[in-house]
Amino acid sequence: MRGFLSFQILWLLSKKRMHGEEIALEIEKRRGEKPKAGTLYPALKDLSSKGLIAGKRSGNIVVYALTAEGNDAVNEAKAYFIRSFGDIISAR
Repeated sequence: MRGFLSFQILWLLSKKRMHGEEIALEIEKRRGEKPKAGTLYPALKDLSSKGLIAGKRSGNIVVYALTAEGNDAVNEAKAYFIRSFGDIISAR
């Protein structure tokens, strides 16, 4: 898994199932900027091709959820994030 966007997507999907627009809006709340479709959907496709998320079509909407492998990946990514940035966050 590369990049902060992939980590954010996995983390958001660890909370609940979402479709692409919901993911984009949640990211916008945190970053202050909504990711472009040309950035978000390739990331979703990449995570899906790696077996970390699965999409289920409901009409015209695809709802994404973590797979068991995705759950493991988000836990590993959180541990890595804490190791890498934990002291920055706690330093005030």
